[in-house]
Amino acid sequence: MKYLVTGAAGFIGFFVSKRLIEQGHQVVGLDNLNDYYDVNLKLSRLQLLNELTLFNFKQLDLADRRGIEDLFAIEKFDRVIHLAAQAGVRYSIDNPMAYADSNLIGHLTILEGCRHNNIEHLVYASSSSVYGLNSKTPFSTSDAVDHPVSLYAATKKSNELMSHTYSHLYDIPTTGLRFFTVYGPWGRPDMALFKFTKAIFEGKPIDVYNHGDMRRDFTYIDDIVEGIIRTQNNIPIRNNSWSVEQGSAAQSSAPYRIYNIGNGNPIKLTSFVSALEKAIGIEAKQNLLPMQAGDVYQTYADVDDLFAATRYQPQMNIEQGVANFVQWYRKHYNV
Repeated sequence: MKYLVTGAAGFIGFFVSKRLIEQGHQVVGLDNLNDYYDVNLKLSRLQLLNELTLFNFKQLDLADRRGIEDLFAIEKFDRVIHLAAQAGVRYSIDNPMAYADSNLIGHLTILEGCRHNNIEHLVYASSSSVYGLNSKTPFSTSDAVDHPVSLYAATKKSNELMSHTYSHLYDIPTTGLRFFTVYGPWGRPDMALFKFTKAIFEGKPIDVYNHGDMRRDFTYIDDIVEGIIRTQNNIPIRNNSWSVEQGSAAQSSAPYRIYNIGNGNPIKLTSFVSALEKAIGIEAKQNLLPMQAGDVYQTYADVDDLFAATRYQPQMNIEQGVANFVQWYRKHYNV
């Protein structure tokens, strides 16, 4: 089949594109190569993808309505995996308009492309951040997600609502995946693992928020990719017996689904740092700080419905996953 993968030069998009090509599919990768983080890292990922004969790269911004419209019309995709977005919870506090352009208008241009081009299935990235002020754990897709604590989270909730509307009106199968703290080789420099690793190697202190009393459902990149690949083959269908009053919020009478995609095993931040210290062989200097605005105490994924639908089951433990990242970091940056 022919896939559009948006955010192909990004962390998750890179691995998803690679996996699809290994399965024999043709991939058109879209990315605007913005400078939210080091463009050289994006170009390095892209260089590896460009060596694959079934990959074709398009540099294009999601907010370019005519450009996206033409791309869909010319390329005739079978399926779309939409992973591009303006990422980052804290960045959204200072740069809100970037999220409107990429996450709201950008998601709408993808939905319009799917609407007018008979796309079999749209799988898109949501986020665990939509759970916001929820304190009940583990986070379940049947829970209400009406109280986000960052603009980033609000845009991801909006993506789910927009997708449901298009599934309902135009019969477009859509599946949203709420990612939980993805990490691993080729990961993003703005994420804790990358920042901590860099600081430790440079002998600088790491900023540990809420004095280390935080828990995250760290999910290894290979597990995330496996879940995405399984999900895109699980195309939602209409369910006329579903109702708002009795049905799950993660489903609909429309061909629409929402799943958590995480490890299902939250790790305390102090344990995460210990695993990193062990992998590097250096003790971290820690700058203990209070909780940041827009942050949450804990993320914890209930993945039972994803398992029931796809038999998704994460495999990687935190110690080995962190060690794999450190090994990649040493090699890539010649440390």
